[in-house]
Amino acid sequence: MTKTLPPQALPSQVGPPAFSLSPDSPESLDPEIIALPVIPGDEALIIGPGAVDLGDRYDLLGHLEFEGATGGAGELTTYAVSGPGSLRQILLVGVGAQRGDDFRRAGAAVARAVRDRSGVVTTVPAADPEVALEPFVAGATLGSFLFHWRSEGAPWTPVETITLAELGAEHTEALGRAQSIARAGWRARFYASVPSNLKNPAWLADQAVELAEASGLKATVWDEKQLAADGFGGIVAVGQGSATPPRLIRLDYSPRKAGRKVPTVVLVGKGITFDTGGLNIKPGDGMVNMKRDMTGGAVVLAVMSALAEIGCPVKVVGLIAAAENAISGSALRPGDVVTHYGGRTSEVTNTDAEGRLVLGDAMAYAADKLKPAAMVDIATLTGAMRVALGQTMAGYFADDDALAELLAEASDVSGETLWRMPLTADYEEKLASKVADADNAPGGPGAITAALFLHHFTGGIPWAHLDVGCGDAYADVHELTPGPTGFGARVLLTWLAGQDPLAGVGG
Repeated sequence: MTKTLPPQALPSQVGPPAFSLSPDSPESLDPEIIALPVIPGDEALIIGPGAVDLGDRYDLLGHLEFEGATGGAGELTTYAVSGPGSLRQILLVGVGAQRGDDFRRAGAAVARAVRDRSGVVTTVPAADPEVALEPFVAGATLGSFLFHWRSEGAPWTPVETITLAELGAEHTEALGRAQSIARAGWRARFYASVPSNLKNPAWLADQAVELAEASGLKATVWDEKQLAADGFGGIVAVGQGSATPPRLIRLDYSPRKAGRKVPTVVLVGKGITFDTGGLNIKPGDGMVNMKRDMTGGAVVLAVMSALAEIGCPVKVVGLIAAAENAISGSALRPGDVVTHYGGRTSEVTNTDAEGRLVLGDAMAYAADKLKPAAMVDIATLTGAMRVALGQTMAGYFADDDALAELLAEASDVSGETLWRMPLTADYEEKLASKVADADNAPGGPGAITAALFLHHFTGGIPWAHLDVGCGDAYADVHELTPGPTGFGARVLLTWLAGQDPLAGVGG
């Protein structure tokens, strides 16, 4: 007799730090910990805003010299304080050349130094609020990220509050936007981190419905029967071998008072909640991190949750094609032919090239039913991209130069680095199949042929494809802690928060 296992219960998780503004000097706030910026000068280090209020009681410059500090971005020097009063520690944080990346790394360094503390007061963003505020908040937020499933609880907790001193109420709007974008990055990391004994397509759909209710979005979910009836052959085929059937998730956002003339952007996310490789099974080491193969879907969910908060001026539809690529007697086989939404067919020569099969369905649906002004898909699609660009940046393809430039600008601001790859037709012939419209695994150059495969599902709509091979962080690297990176939420939100996210697109 088959036993029914009890439902999994995710333990309580830590949350990101809360931020507040104060026009006052750090010491006047009676803190336990103060974090001050250290700026490399032409001849000597300079300690930024807030240091003057400490007077001559602390030889901070002498301490920096003794420690050999350089003021490099994210470099942290600790100065212990004793005596009367609450102050016990001064953190001296390098901000390098004071670019966005430098302040992002400084924020992460502060967050790591104050784990398990109740609060810290800092003037690092006050060094240059226009440049520093948003990246510092992102760095401090994501440098605090932790996911756990431990019986004894989290091994550490993020600092509860970060007070941004010497910044007044005029920065309230900027701080709100910064927090929204940073917390979307946190949310994407969380979804990608949940183990697949809990996270399956139905669970992901439930999360989307809850998120929609909380964020004022409209949610629509196709189950396996509806998917089959509506012709989503790629999603059905990839999910047919799993005990947990596939889903297609749609979330709709409209700006306040949006009329018919407001254009629509479609975001499409790969939502493979676990990828064994199917019958073309992955080796054990290659399967360990496959709970995060739905990072694209996680990013789309996170972005949709924050659109109202950032005041996105265009309509956005998020589509997440969710399936588990499993192994069973009903699993997709090499040699099978899949009929996608809209009728295009794919010969499956490798069941581990499944992401493009589900994305193709969702993209074809978007082109047919939604007719957007632009479409962007995001996926942990190819190992080839990770080989090319490593773990800290993602590659992207685009068939519209204006869209490509808008994403490049958002990349520079957000700190999520994109590198444009060539969408060259020279390799189109590799997609040829003897029995279908295309081969799903045409070989190298793998990232380019995957993009060319997807390009056939765009319906001529301006399109960009983000191949986020940088799906994992294996150590503390700048603002990232170990685990799934959730790459893409910040860059997409930065793009969609612009005054005209579609400027020049399709022209």
